[in-house]
Amino acid sequence: GLGYPVIGSKEARAIYARAHIPSGVGTPGGTLAAAVDALGPLPLMHQPGERFTYGLGVDVLGRLIEVLSGQPLDQYLRTRIFEPLGMRDTYFYLPAAARPRLATLYTEDAAKKTVPLVAMGNLRADYPNANGTYFSGGGGLSSTIDDYAVFLQMLLNGEYRGRRLLQPETVALMTQNQIGAVDQGVNKFGLGFSVITAKGAAETGLSEGSYEWGGIFGTTYWVDPKEKIVALLYTQKYPNTTAADLSAKFKRMVYEAILKRNVPQ
Repeated sequence: GLGYPVIGSKEARAIYARAHIPSGVGTPGGTLAAAVDALGPLPLMHQPGERFTYGLGVDVLGRLIEVLSGQPLDQYLRTRIFEPLGMRDTYFYLPAAARPRLATLYTEDAAKKTVPLVAMGNLRADYPNANGTYFSGGGGLSSTIDDYAVFLQMLLNGEYRGRRLLQPETVALMTQNQIGAVDQGVNKFGLGFSVITAKGAAETGLSEGSYEWGGIFGTTYWVDPKEKIVALLYTQKYPNTTAADLSAKFKRMVYEAILKRNVPQ
């Protein structure tokens, strides 16, 4: 029943704006603790389990990690996930040495020409370079395609270079339907991923049971356990009128390559 600021429904945007609830993207000030405390008393958009709504649930999860671990979320993720997996380029806010490497974020002008995005409302395109204190569980991290591929490979294989972070049963729970008869488009939702159904597989070409998600600035990825695939496509553009078409073509090309590989010569 939790909604989202900025990109959520009209009601969610109004309620969260009045309560100063941050989206977690380009909102470096404040703390996760204060935001979740302020979110708690606010009305839900609907009863839990009634329908699927993309919202602040992962931010609440991030705060639960802080409470249960006794650590700030950035410290917990660094010591428990990033360092064990060798993810050296994943941060909430970039250290000074990494700031020159921040990718340019692009947008489209009125003529649909691609141009650098300097700012959008209160969102500055270089927000990862801030000295921020807000560690958003749902949208705060900046990373590289290599680092995130390592994370996905760990989920696919159960471990990465001998480091096991999660039990196989935990990964199974994350990547299977957790919303029952409720739908997320044509697919289902696990614990953090969209889970591809038979109908979703027919539309996208991904194997049923694959899991995927993406980022607002043009990042898309999926894991296909059947074909043992980790696939990522990262662009840096918002809004982008060709994003959906680009993602669909990328998926089709990946699976066409598999078919060609499996055809006897």
